[in-house]
Amino acid sequence: LAPWVPVVGLEIHAQISSNSKLFSGSQVQFAAPPNSLVSFFDASLPGTLPVLNRRCVEAAVMTGLALNCSINKKSLFDRKHYFYADLPAGYQITQQRVPIAVNGSLSYSLCIDNKMSQMVTKTVRIKQIQLEQDSGKSLHDDTRSQTLVDLNRAGVGLMEVVMEPDMCCGEEAAAAVRELQLILQTLGSSQAVMAEGQLRVDANVSVHHPGEPYGVRTEVKNINSIRFLAKAVDYEIQRQIEELENGGTILNETRAFDSKLGCTVPMRDKEGKQDYRFMPEPNLPPLILYDAKSLPANMNHQQVINIDWIHERLPDLPSVKREKLVEQYGILPEHSFALLNEDGLAEFYENVVKQTRMKPKRVIGWVLNDLLSYLKQHSLTVKESPVSSALLADLLNLLEKKEISSTAAKQVLAELWKGEGKTPLEIVKEQKLQLLQDEKELEQICQAVIDRQENEVIMMVLG
Repeated sequence: LAPWVPVVGLEIHAQISSNSKLFSGSQVQFAAPPNSLVSFFDASLPGTLPVLNRRCVEAAVMTGLALNCSINKKSLFDRKHYFYADLPAGYQITQQRVPIAVNGSLSYSLCIDNKMSQMVTKTVRIKQIQLEQDSGKSLHDDTRSQTLVDLNRAGVGLMEVVMEPDMCCGEEAAAAVRELQLILQTLGSSQAVMAEGQLRVDANVSVHHPGEPYGVRTEVKNINSIRFLAKAVDYEIQRQIEELENGGTILNETRAFDSKLGCTVPMRDKEGKQDYRFMPEPNLPPLILYDAKSLPANMNHQQVINIDWIHERLPDLPSVKREKLVEQYGILPEHSFALLNEDGLAEFYENVVKQTRMKPKRVIGWVLNDLLSYLKQHSLTVKESPVSSALLADLLNLLEKKEISSTAAKQVLAELWKGEGKTPLEIVKEQKLQLLQDEKELEQICQAVIDRQENEVIMMVLG
């Protein structure tokens, strides 16, 4: 029998980095006291109306442009109805008919067989990006058998990025989401911290035989870490293959990933397709965007959003930054990935290179092997490193000037980690780690050793 072909598509909700919510003036803040950031509109009191947040629209346009999307100059808002305790209005405002951005693509790279030296680049198509509001949060109190609702998150602006089913395994899904996360953080459109729920991933997974139509898909909801995403997808592919090979059927259901057990578990089935009764949002006009050509002459710039203006101000994306690092410093492509994957590491590396005489190709080893492995070992970020770029540069200068050996340099680095405020040179002097430059001095030391160990020397010569 022909092998199975897995198909993976992702829907990603990214929380927009904005001071206030999508349609209300309430503040956005992680871990604030429950229900302390709720306006009348968020609690959907009768008669309250939505007012669209300009910053959220700009963030979505920026993200769409970075993902090679077409930006719709006219997009529409819709109501998606469903009943849940943390959705007080009974509907969510989203963009179902005409979203803000469509038809984009995201290139990402991954290593073959875990070999960093063999990278392959793939592309996933982006179907659309839509603006929508988040729901509140239900807190289940088992001891009192009750559910409490916190509406702080209700109405927070989200971008939903819908990817086409172009991936085939957990590793690809994880690499694509990691690249998206880096892009969002570079743009500043989302902080994308998964641990704080700012990036949540739903994975749609199915398997089929080549040449046959796609199989029934399951949806694994709300995955909150890139590592768990890879595991959840691979587990689900394996589970479906085993189920089908044993004569079973796959249900069109929603599942959750249990990170402790490392498997997916059923949440609810989707057989009776939920009817969301979509309807146009009557309280919001169509969202109209402009570009340089269509911008009316007498229009106040503060009141409209100019797509071209945003496009001109896009920062260098991660892919461009990597190319520049490779070109400028002659490092390997896989090194550029390692530098960009850690927040602040590329800047740290460049600062060391600027302050040292050592060749950039040699500096990279010290930064990736010595610095980064220490930080990971102690769960520290680059900003928390006890060894600054200036200290590391001083140390590498001593090595470059042949004042110390590389073994001694490692010893000095180990001392620097203690963060006692000593300079590399002070440590070298304290521990007498200098290399001897003076030939006469070296001869005297050798002579002294020979004089002290006369018998051994004679034995060696005769032996």
